[in-house]
Amino acid sequence: MMMNRRAFSAALVAGGTASLISTRGVAANSTLAKASNVVLVHGLFADGSSWSEVIARLQSAGLNATAVQNPLTTLPEAVASAQRVLARQDGPTVLVGHSFSGMIVTEAGMHPNVSALVYVAARAPDAGEDYTALAKNYPTPPASAGIVFDGDEGRLTEQAFLHDFAGDLPEAKARVLYAVQEPFHKALLTGKTTHAAWRSKPSFYAVSTEDRTINPDLERFMAKRMNAKTIEVKASHLSLISHPDEITRLILEAAGQQA
Repeated sequence: MMMNRRAFSAALVAGGTASLISTRGVAANSTLAKASNVVLVHGLFADGSSWSEVIARLQSAGLNATAVQNPLTTLPEAVASAQRVLARQDGPTVLVGHSFSGMIVTEAGMHPNVSALVYVAARAPDAGEDYTALAKNYPTPPASAGIVFDGDEGRLTEQAFLHDFAGDLPEAKARVLYAVQEPFHKALLTGKTTHAAWRSKPSFYAVSTEDRTINPDLERFMAKRMNAKTIEVKASHLSLISHPDEITRLILEAAGQQA
């Protein structure tokens, strides 16, 4: 028998192992809008199906969840793809981004339908900030050495994907994800945000403590800078797949849907 939304939400809230790091900032404000919609954006080396585990849990909790198929071409085109999905939502919507798509969340999060932002091991630049320069303040994560290009299209090698991107997933699962990874265009990495939605919207952040794709200390810095409600998950870069319960709980909190 399927649990109702309240029972499912209660089970998620009760069952967590992620540690709470911060409750500062607007994310902890009691006036957080209650949202029934969630829009999820994937990052590099993936597609919208990477959110499948989280989507199933959000749907069981009674929320309307939609994954954006990020084109991974240029930042303006990627932002536009998210904005089109956001425009279709009826009422307050939580915008969630993993990895590179934190850039998209930071820009597209200005949309009036967006009530809160959730970053999952994601980039969170300020307006006009050079993310590459920011990242150079921290040790380079191992996955960076595994990016290879065919002309203007980039992807991860199998070795880097299995060990540095999806290191805490069963190897068979990681190999399937490797087989369907979406290549990205070089031009995507040159884009800069013109807005920083986290400066005006309630923000939440899930740090992956075992991340080998984005330095965990960089994630902590970005989360602290935005005064996000922050959890730490002992996970690879793909916490949304290896720890979907923790990520779902954080999204439910951002949606004001706790039991």
